[in-house]
Amino acid sequence: MTCANRVREHRFRKPRPEPLAPLAPYEQKVVELRRRGLTYAYELVRMLAPGEEEAPKGWPHGDFVEHDLDASGRLVPVTRPRGENTANIVAGVVRNFTPRYPEGIRRVIVLGDGSRGMGALAEPECRRIIAALDLAEELGVPLEWFALSAGAKIAMDSGTENMDWISRVLRRIVTFTQGGGEIHVVVCGINVGAQPYWNAEATMLMHTRGILIMTPDGAMVLTGKQALDYSGGVSADDNVGIGGYDRIMGPNGQAQYLAADLEEACRLLLRYYDHSYRLPTERFPRPAPTTDPRDRDVCASPHGGEFATIGEVLDAAHNPGRKRPFEIRRLMAAVVDQDHPPLERWQEMRDAETGVVWDAHLGGYPVSVIGFESRPVPRLGWVPSYGPEQWTAGTLFPLSSKKIARAINSASGSRPLVVLANLSGFDGSPESMRNWQLEFGAEIGRAVVNFRGPIVFCVVSRYHGGAFVVFSKALHDNMQVAALEGTYASVIGGAPAAAVVFAREVDKRTRRDPRIVELERELADPGRGDQGRLRARFAEVWEEVHAEKLAELAVEYDHVHSVERARDVGSVDEILPAVRLRPWLIEALERGMAKEEAKATS
Repeated sequence: MTCANRVREHRFRKPRPEPLAPLAPYEQKVVELRRRGLTYAYELVRMLAPGEEEAPKGWPHGDFVEHDLDASGRLVPVTRPRGENTANIVAGVVRNFTPRYPEGIRRVIVLGDGSRGMGALAEPECRRIIAALDLAEELGVPLEWFALSAGAKIAMDSGTENMDWISRVLRRIVTFTQGGGEIHVVVCGINVGAQPYWNAEATMLMHTRGILIMTPDGAMVLTGKQALDYSGGVSADDNVGIGGYDRIMGPNGQAQYLAADLEEACRLLLRYYDHSYRLPTERFPRPAPTTDPRDRDVCASPHGGEFATIGEVLDAAHNPGRKRPFEIRRLMAAVVDQDHPPLERWQEMRDAETGVVWDAHLGGYPVSVIGFESRPVPRLGWVPSYGPEQWTAGTLFPLSSKKIARAINSASGSRPLVVLANLSGFDGSPESMRNWQLEFGAEIGRAVVNFRGPIVFCVVSRYHGGAFVVFSKALHDNMQVAALEGTYASVIGGAPAAAVVFAREVDKRTRRDPRIVELERELADPGRGDQGRLRARFAEVWEEVHAEKLAELAVEYDHVHSVERARDVGSVDEILPAVRLRPWLIEALERGMAKEEAKATS
């Protein structure tokens, strides 16, 4: 058959005698939402918690029990076909079954229903959200929220009463999160008005523990583009440009993770639960099996660049004075379990690059790991003249301080905190002081004081200044502090101490130097006719000798205020060889967790 005959047959084949089967109402909603680039709430639940036979390889199967309001206003299980919800949200209890949790990772779930008024919010929706928060608190489990909403319902038959109901939800979110409840939000479409404020109250404030994941087509806007354009306000090319991840919510840190699509968002949630989920009756998340030896020597791990291995970073011969830059993520990767990939939080947060936050496993135990970038980081965008040209190594800037404080609060009451510290202190430039450096630095101190659980802190390079204060073991009763051999721990580093605090002593030593004494004697001789040459020579030699005495006093200061002195006065518990870093961290974790569990049982 020729190509032309095949085309003719395709174009003119006889119509089928049977009529096209109409789509059921449920299928119609699925198709309609797909046309708009959205996923129906019930299909999303099927993706998140598939049946045992439907689950893709590597995805934990699960189940979902839909709930709705009873006569008393409580959420109770309902048995009805999917798609027959009467409000613009779907609520229920979802579980995923994993080897660590064969009884299921259980949480309450709320999903915006885009098939009904774009998830507009009024009394029916708000009652169910409040009841879902009540149920999560009663069960002691997180609340998972797939947010899709056009905001408060605008209609001819309802008005400000809808705003009052939205405020009641806001109030319940506040009491739920302040009571230690977790709300995890996935922004999987356009969120307008009330919904972004709920998202913020649930995940963005300093005390909150929940995460916020966005997809590329998700956005959080107070006023949509069309309304902004109509009212003469400043808008963008679309709603994603106003409140999407790439340009707005990722750089400002209000969104914590980006997922390529909804499937990846669900995977991210499950990965986060691998690190954080615990049963209400258990104090910590259950440990995971690991084949990574607990006594593994991190020194053999690769680094790259100027250092071949982590051992060279931590070696006095290769890195004298611990002053050469290195990548903190390489060290963190060497420390944590190699068979459990870490999950980095706030990875795209702009101007917070010197703080690094991981959820990881150490010796099989889920932990939150904090590190501080130990190499200069180029700044992005416009750099003001009253601020640093780059983010300097081992320094906390305002937004990195904010990131670290939020990370500590997020892990509180859930999993232990591990800190690998190379901290020279807080940046004190005019820019940082203008941008709330004092406030966010103080938030770290408050987070450490309020932290519920063990803290394991290890100095891997330098530990000075205000950073010493906010991470001092005096702030927390279950905090263990170690330092590696060859590290430094003091109020201030030797070089700035010599230049500022002991400036007069440096001048005295310079004047007593024989070279300076001889030149001063020659200058005092009125018979010398080369005074101009002598003064130039004196200035040159003074600068040279002053630099020598400055370095000499800096070395003396560092020698006196050594990490050994910090240990002797109780600021540091133990000094370790680098080969003991990973084993000591695991042992300290176990001691801290045992102390915490003993306190809970007593």
